[in-house]
Amino acid sequence: MSMELLLATGLGLVTATGIYLMLRGRTFTVVLGLSLLGYAVNVFIFAMGRLWSNAAPILTSQGPVADPLPPALVLTAIVIGFATTGFLIELALRSHHEAGSDHVDGHEPGPAGGAQPRASDEGPV
Repeated sequence: MSMELLLATGLGLVTATGIYLMLRGRTFTVVLGLSLLGYAVNVFIFAMGRLWSNAAPILTSQGPVADPLPPALVLTAIVIGFATTGFLIELALRSHHEAGSDHVDGHEPGPAGGAQPRASDEGPV
């Protein structure tokens, strides 16, 4: 098995898992899916820049030159992804506090798959 096949399979599996989790109905799984998808994109960008051994990142001689842009992009993406994940977790906690549910639309599914009305949706008694 070649390293390219292993990397492509791993990236495909992490991407598929991230998309699956983003399509779930709970806010925590959506945040987890977004994080996994971000990690897959970071590894993809890093792999596209190739790994160089004994190559200078700046043109100084006639030897091979490594491209410093992909690692710099990935490092920036990691920092931005961490901040975004923290913000999404705070939004999920706020939504859970206000709606009383961690379901993405604020309604818990009923036993038949339909949404149960909240007490505030029932109207006057």
